[in-house]
Amino acid sequence: MPQGNRRETRLLGILSFVHSTVWKVLFGKVADSLEKGTEHEDEYMISEKELLVNRFISIPKDMGTFNCGAFVAGIVRGVLDSAGFPAVVTAHFVPMEGQQRPRTTILIKFAEEVLRREARLG
Repeated sequence: MPQGNRRETRLLGILSFVHSTVWKVLFGKVADSLEKGTEHEDEYMISEKELLVNRFISIPKDMGTFNCGAFVAGIVRGVLDSAGFPAVVTAHFVPMEGQQRPRTTILIKFAEEVLRREARLG
Protein backbone atom coordinates (compact mmCIF):
# COMPACT_ATOMS: atom_id res chain seq x y z
CA MET A 1 0.00 0.00 0.00
CA PRO A 2 1.09 3.57 -0.46
CA GLN A 3 2.93 5.57 2.17
CA GLY A 4 0.94 7.08 5.03
CA ASN A 5 -1.82 4.43 5.06
CA ARG A 6 -3.49 5.97 2.02
CA ARG A 7 -5.83 3.55 0.21
CA GLU A 8 -4.70 2.50 -3.25
CA THR A 9 -7.05 3.68 -5.99
CA ARG A 10 -5.12 2.74 -9.14
CA LEU A 11 -5.15 -0.66 -10.83
CA LEU A 12 -1.39 -0.96 -11.39
CA GLY A 13 -0.74 0.21 -7.84
CA ILE A 14 -2.84 -2.55 -6.26
CA LEU A 15 -1.37 -5.17 -8.63
CA SER A 16 2.13 -4.07 -7.70
CA PHE A 17 1.19 -4.28 -4.02
CA VAL A 18 -0.07 -7.87 -4.42
CA HIS A 19 2.88 -8.90 -6.64
CA SER A 20 5.48 -7.56 -4.24
CA THR A 21 4.31 -6.81 -0.69
CA VAL A 22 1.60 -9.46 -0.30
CA TRP A 23 3.74 -12.11 -2.01
CA LYS A 24 6.70 -11.31 0.28
CA VAL A 25 4.50 -11.70 3.36
CA LEU A 26 3.12 -15.02 2.11
CA PHE A 27 6.19 -16.57 0.49
CA GLY A 28 9.24 -14.52 1.52
CA LYS A 29 9.88 -13.22 -2.01
CA VAL A 30 8.35 -11.20 -4.83
CA ALA A 31 6.31 -13.21 -7.38
CA ASP A 32 8.18 -14.36 -10.49
CA SER A 33 6.13 -12.22 -12.89
CA LEU A 34 3.21 -9.85 -13.27
CA GLU A 35 1.76 -9.56 -16.78
CA LYS A 36 -1.21 -7.98 -18.50
CA GLY A 37 -3.34 -10.36 -20.55
CA THR A 38 -2.97 -9.92 -24.30
CA GLU A 39 -6.44 -11.12 -25.26
CA HIS A 40 -8.61 -9.31 -22.69
CA GLU A 41 -8.18 -5.81 -21.29
CA ASP A 42 -9.50 -6.83 -17.87
CA GLU A 43 -7.05 -9.71 -17.23
CA TYR A 44 -3.75 -9.73 -15.40
CA MET A 45 -1.57 -12.69 -14.40
CA ILE A 46 0.79 -13.30 -11.52
CA SER A 47 2.98 -16.31 -12.24
CA GLU A 48 5.20 -18.43 -10.02
CA LYS A 49 7.49 -21.17 -11.33
CA GLU A 50 7.07 -23.28 -8.23
CA LEU A 51 4.31 -22.03 -5.96
CA LEU A 52 4.98 -23.10 -2.38
CA VAL A 53 1.52 -24.58 -1.83
CA ASN A 54 2.04 -26.91 -4.82
CA ARG A 55 5.61 -27.94 -4.02
CA PHE A 56 5.09 -30.69 -1.44
CA ILE A 57 1.63 -31.94 -2.37
CA SER A 58 0.80 -35.12 -4.24
CA ILE A 59 -2.53 -34.88 -6.04
CA PRO A 60 -4.45 -38.17 -6.46
CA LYS A 61 -4.72 -39.26 -10.10
CA ASP A 62 -8.51 -38.84 -10.10
CA MET A 63 -7.94 -35.14 -9.22
CA GLY A 64 -5.07 -34.64 -11.68
CA THR A 65 -5.93 -31.10 -12.73
CA PHE A 66 -6.52 -29.82 -9.19
CA ASN A 67 -4.27 -26.86 -8.40
CA CYS A 68 -3.63 -26.04 -4.74
CA GLY A 69 -2.85 -22.53 -5.96
CA ALA A 70 -6.62 -22.00 -5.72
CA PHE A 71 -5.95 -21.29 -2.04
CA VAL A 72 -3.56 -18.47 -3.01
CA ALA A 73 -6.07 -17.22 -5.61
CA GLY A 74 -8.60 -16.91 -2.78
CA ILE A 75 -6.16 -14.86 -0.71
CA VAL A 76 -5.46 -12.57 -3.68
CA ARG A 77 -9.19 -12.15 -4.29
CA GLY A 78 -9.71 -11.24 -0.64
CA VAL A 79 -6.97 -8.61 -0.75
CA LEU A 80 -8.36 -7.12 -3.97
CA ASP A 81 -11.98 -7.13 -2.75
CA SER A 82 -10.98 -5.54 0.56
CA ALA A 83 -9.13 -2.79 -1.30
CA GLY A 84 -12.14 -2.05 -3.52
CA PHE A 85 -11.00 -3.92 -6.64
CA PRO A 86 -13.54 -6.73 -7.12
CA ALA A 87 -12.28 -9.50 -9.39
CA VAL A 88 -12.63 -13.15 -10.27
CA VAL A 89 -9.32 -14.81 -9.36
CA THR A 90 -8.41 -18.35 -10.44
CA ALA A 91 -5.31 -20.56 -10.43
CA HIS A 92 -4.07 -22.45 -13.48
CA PHE A 93 -1.18 -24.71 -14.41
CA VAL A 94 0.71 -23.46 -17.48
CA PRO A 95 3.20 -25.82 -19.16
CA MET A 96 6.70 -24.41 -19.58
CA GLU A 97 8.98 -25.51 -22.37
CA GLY A 98 11.98 -27.42 -21.05
CA GLN A 99 10.50 -27.77 -17.56
CA GLN A 100 9.12 -30.95 -16.05
CA ARG A 101 6.58 -29.16 -13.84
CA PRO A 102 4.17 -26.45 -15.05
CA ARG A 103 4.20 -22.99 -13.51
CA THR A 104 1.19 -21.72 -11.60
CA THR A 105 -0.54 -18.63 -12.93
CA ILE A 106 -2.98 -16.66 -10.82
CA LEU A 107 -5.41 -15.14 -13.34
CA ILE A 108 -7.10 -11.93 -12.20
CA LYS A 109 -10.16 -10.77 -14.15
CA PHE A 110 -11.31 -7.40 -12.82
CA ALA A 111 -14.95 -6.36 -12.62
CA GLU A 112 -16.19 -3.86 -15.20
CA GLU A 113 -16.60 -1.20 -12.48
CA VAL A 114 -12.85 -1.34 -11.77
CA LEU A 115 -12.00 -0.72 -15.43
CA ARG A 116 -14.49 2.18 -15.63
CA ARG A 117 -12.98 3.77 -12.51
CA GLU A 118 -9.46 3.34 -13.91
CA ALA A 119 -10.47 4.98 -17.21
CA ARG A 120 -12.08 7.87 -15.32
CA LEU A 121 -8.91 8.41 -13.26
CA GLY A 122 -6.92 8.54 -16.49
